[in-house]
Parts: sequence; structure tokens; C-alpha cells
Amino acid sequence: MSKIRINKTRCGYEREPLIAPFGFKGRYLTELWQVVALMESESGAVGLGLGTQSPLWSDARVFAEHTEAESNDLMYQLTAHALKLAEGVSFENPMQLLDDLLPPTHDYGCRITANPDLRLTFALNALVAVDNAAWQLDCVENGITSFEDMLPADICPAMSCRHGEIGCIPLMSYGVPLASITEAARQGYFLLKIKIGSDPDKDGDLEKMLQWDIARLASIHEELQRFETPYTDSGHILYYLDANGRYDSKDRLMRLIEAIRKMGALDRIVLLEEPFPEECEIDVSDIPVRVAADESAHSDEDALRRIEMGYSAIALKPIAKTMSMSLRIAKLAAEHSVPCFCADLTVNPILVDWNKNVAARLRPLPGVKIGVLESNGAQNYRNWDDMKSYHPCSGASWIDPVDGIFRLDGEFYARSGGILKVSGHYRTVASGQE
Repeated sequence: MSKIRINKTRCGYEREPLIAPFGFKGRYLTELWQVVALMESESGAVGLGLGTQSPLWSDARVFAEHTEAESNDLMYQLTAHALKLAEGVSFENPMQLLDDLLPPTHDYGCRITANPDLRLTFALNALVAVDNAAWQLDCVENGITSFEDMLPADICPAMSCRHGEIGCIPLMSYGVPLASITEAARQGYFLLKIKIGSDPDKDGDLEKMLQWDIARLASIHEELQRFETPYTDSGHILYYLDANGRYDSKDRLMRLIEAIRKMGALDRIVLLEEPFPEECEIDVSDIPVRVAADESAHSDEDALRRIEMGYSAIALKPIAKTMSMSLRIAKLAAEHSVPCFCADLTVNPILVDWNKNVAARLRPLPGVKIGVLESNGAQNYRNWDDMKSYHPCSGASWIDPVDGIFRLDGEFYARSGGILKVSGHYRTVASGQE
């Protein structure tokens, strides 16, 4: 394949409001910026990429030091800067382009945030739209019309499945009422992601956090233990706990796990994600649940370090850490027999299908019979139905889960979920016409 020269770039964004404040990492979001990156090659071919920004998820320190809008603006400046760097550049493949753009983009982020230790994930989150545009442009230039043909050959063994069904994982953040959690189980959702690590009195008291988590999980388990499902080995609904690095020590975490054991729910915990701040570098090999890495696995090198520390699952986030980096992480994890799954960032419907294409090809998690995909946009965006109308395959059967399941037919695979098509709405946003 010949090199592709990027002739022009443009970008824009839309601010999408949330239905209610969305809590994690002890803080709350009220909106999410949908960023659009457009690349045009010398031949006139166009690649359009989307990204959903989350400064709180990618570096909570930036979010703490600025207003929500200021934090988003800082990340958007990284996207715009990366696109300017890309103009006039030739690339052989999107992964190589990411390698070229990530270091200077991260350096720029360190400068404009005045944070020399800015987390790499902040830059990766800013580059999602850029990376997706490069993948789409690469496919157009090389006549590639399917996700499977888009994948590098060395990645294919890690993504050899072809699921007809994948379970949709809804997100239960701090403010989701118990009745809504019970209703999700009633509707057929069999794996629930539950945020832990709340700061109930906004005073940073970690003992209060622990007691809040124990009480919250006890009330959830009391409601859900009676439900059955055909999609798990045990026949029970399973829980995926996400701490977002809120626990400060193994001792405090083990107190939570002991409380979960006493309430009879330990065998329901299929994943415990990011219990500790990544800088703590605590070995988790002796923790009696499957511990997953998410934010701390910025790159394939970081993922290897986490595996060496006992982490036994990795959350892939093509929609938050770029498709290019996520494919590398998937390859590494498969080589070490570590299961992966696709987690959400409360992204728009088109990005859900970027994630879905990966989730559809990963081996199931231990204890689960089918593939899974976290998707919580429908729960949280005020204008979700409008956002679905921007999808190039709007109305397709695979876009919405039915009874908690995304059903992926031949059309989904033939059209790659629509991710290689240009959205007219978002092209207008990138062109600055809205």
C-alpha cells in the first residue's frame, strides 16, 4: 500500500447535554463534547472521525483544576493541534500516524494544562477522532470496505470470534436509583456495571466511601439475587464493579471484598476494574476476584506492566484510547491469555458501533456465554434519539439492544456497523456550518 498524504484537515464539536448529572471518580458531568475530525488526502478522499471527550475519566486532576467547560476546551485544543500537525504529513497506516502524533500532542497537552505529568490517556482521548478519521481515510484510499479487511494481519488472531449476540452492559452510576437497576434486570440485562468509590459528603473521607459502597452493593444484591439468566455459566446476573482508582490501599479494598463475601455476592463479581490509583502500582494477584485494568493501561507497554502486577482482564476502549492503541493492547492480551472486553465512555451511537465491531470479535469473558459490550448512552444523553439519526445506518436492527442483547446479523458484518461511512450531520459539524 502506498503512503497517504494528508492535504487538509478540519474539526468541530457539539456539546451534548446529559439527562442528569453523571457521577464517577467522586465528581459529576453535565455534558459531553462530541468532536469531529476531517482529513482530506491529496486525491480528494475524505476520512471523518468522531470522538467523545471525557477529561474527568482521562485525567481527573485537569477536571478538578478547571470548570467542566474549560476542561473540555483544553482537550479539544489537543485535537485541533494534532490535526494541524497532520497536515502535509504522509502515513503508511493509521497506527504509524498515531505513533507520530501522540508524543507531540501529549507534550502540547502538558504545556496548556500546566501539568507536566498529564496522563497519556488525556492525549489518547483527544486523538480518538483523529485516529478514526485516519482509519476511514485509509480504507477509502485502499478500497477497503469491511472492518475485517481493515485489521492488520497480526491483530486477527486476537479477534477471531464472530458473535451473533453480544450482551449490552448498562452503567449504574452513583445516582441511579435501585428501582432502575431492578428494572434493567427485569428487561434482560445480565451483566451490570456498578460505579463504586462515591464521596457521599464531598469531604474526601475514604471510610465513608467504603461504608457507602458496602451499603449500595448490599441493597443491589438483595434486589437482584432472585433473577436468572441463560447467558452466564452460573445462571445468575453478574456484577462488574468500577472503582476508577478510588481505593487507596489493598487493606481497604479487602474490607470491601470481605463485606461482599458476607452478603453472599462474591461469586457474582465478574470484574473489579481499576481499584487503585495507577501510581500506587499495587500487585493484585492475591485479590480473590478478577481485577481489570482500564485507565492505567494507556498503551500496550502499560498493559504488559499491569499483567505482570496480576491484572487478569483489560478493558479495551477504541472509543477512548484510539482504535490503533486498542488493537495493540488486544494483541498483547491475547498473547498472554488475558481476556478483554469493550467498555464505554458514554459515547454517541456511531462510536458505539466502533466499539461493537471489536466486541463482536473478542472471546467471551470467563463465566459469560456470549460477547459483551458496555453501552450507556441511551441512559444518559438527553438527545439520544436525535444522535441515533446521525448514524449512517440509522434504523438498522443492530443499533439498539433488545431485551439487553445486541443482535448482530449478516448485515451488521457486511456493513461493518456503518463505521466506514461518512455521517452527513457530523461532516457539517466539522465544516463549521453549525
